[in-house]
Amino acid sequence: MKPAWDSLAEKFKDSETVLIADVDCTGTGKDVCEKVGVEGFPTIKYYNPPDTEGEDYEGGRDEAALEAFAKTLGPTCSPQHKDKCDEAGLANLEKLLAIPEADRVAELQAIQDKIDAEEKALNDLLQELQAQYHKAMEAFEKAKTDAAPRIKELKSVGTRLPKKEPEPDADDDDDDDSGEEEKDEL
Repeated sequence: MKPAWDSLAEKFKDSETVLIADVDCTGTGKDVCEKVGVEGFPTIKYYNPPDTEGEDYEGGRDEAALEAFAKTLGPTCSPQHKDKCDEAGLANLEKLLAIPEADRVAELQAIQDKIDAEEKALNDLLQELQAQYHKAMEAFEKAKTDAAPRIKELKSVGTRLPKKEPEPDADDDDDDDSGEEEKDEL
């Protein structure tokens, strides 16, 4: 993908509305990557003003797909770019602008607070599950350690476990396709 990305950057180097850049998330750009939520590589993010959060690009990674997408980028319908609005977009924009800014800020804060609460709940659950896992792992390791001397004694005199029968697949319903229903026997 790097050659396609570099070629795309060259094609858009003089654009006033599109900037193609890359950040080394393992080096000097690590803080930037953490700030914008990059978790895997390569990640492509795009920003359309006035958006400052960015969105993940999910399209094709070949040069043609990247170039076609890049051509769609640039300012969108906003107070600064009303010329980019279609009729419905302009009507929605005007409706939003008619709401007092304090009310818009309060609504945005309420939405963000809900998202933050969900993220906290998710992180709390993750910590709880990790604690349960570690406790279970410690119990498992203790059981193995406690059993090891007796297992060694039993095996030293030739004791062996019988071979296990393979377990049926989880999706195997034991259908015999005979059309008869299974009956309980007494």
